Amino acid sequence: MSQRLSNQAFWRLELYDSSLEASNKVADHIAEAIVAFKPTPERPFVLGLPTGSSPLKVYKRLIQHYQNGTLDFTNVVSFNMDEYYQLPPSDPNSYHYFMYDNFFNHVNFKPENINILNGMTNDWKKECADYEAKIKSYGRIHIFLGGLGPEGHIAFNETGSTRDSVTRKIDLVPSTIDANCRFFNNDKSLVPKHALSVGISTVLDNSDEVIIVVFGKNKNWALTKTLTEKPTSKIPSTFLKTSQNTVIVADYEAIENNYKHKL
Repeated sequence: MSQRLSNQAFWRLELYDSSLEASNKVADHIAEAIVAFKPTPERPFVLGLPTGSSPLKVYKRLIQHYQNGTLDFTNVVSFNMDEYYQLPPSDPNSYHYFMYDNFFNHVNFKPENINILNGMTNDWKKECADYEAKIKSYGRIHIFLGGLGPEGHIAFNETGSTRDSVTRKIDLVPSTIDANCRFFNNDKSLVPKHALSVGISTVLDNSDEVIIVVFGKNKNWALTKTLTEKPTSKIPSTFLKTSQNTVIVADYEAIENNYKHKL
């Protein structure tokens, strides 16, 4: 069972019984959009992609489409949301490693069409400016897939990020470092303290469609605040509601009980 809700003219919420059902719907939508677009080398389909646990089932379904012969990534260009600063791409905790391990190694993207911020750069300002410019050089990102942090961050746009923010270096807040500790042997000293990340404007102002996947009880606070609060830099995900083409896809576990009663 699914449920569609719209609290504003510009965005909508889709609720599903499980993260698997929701992820399959999202992946099928992406696959159908790519096929319908009929991309060519001169006119590629452009995807924005996240890391983390939320998109894993989406990637698995997209891999199935490719293996079944129903989806070709030859003329698809991707831009990832973020990368840890000064963490080598060979490190299993880097987002470069994550994307290849969970997605790119299993489909037929051309290597030159894969774009991930270089966290090892010696000039992060140039790296971020070049990344922002390259995104704009393609005109539009056709679909930007993202997740939602437990405290309402999109990519690594932490509390305090503004609506007009662009690709930049970000200081990670203690709660993000704590949340990511589990990937670094629960040792906070090993967790990078900085990251390179696309900005809120980078995502919302350069994309035809933004899909944010939100699963599980640990996202209750963030999702409820996103849906109920006015846009504010205190909760960057509230800026999603300023976009004309945003859909938040969630399972029912991600919705707080007190909010469910209002649906």
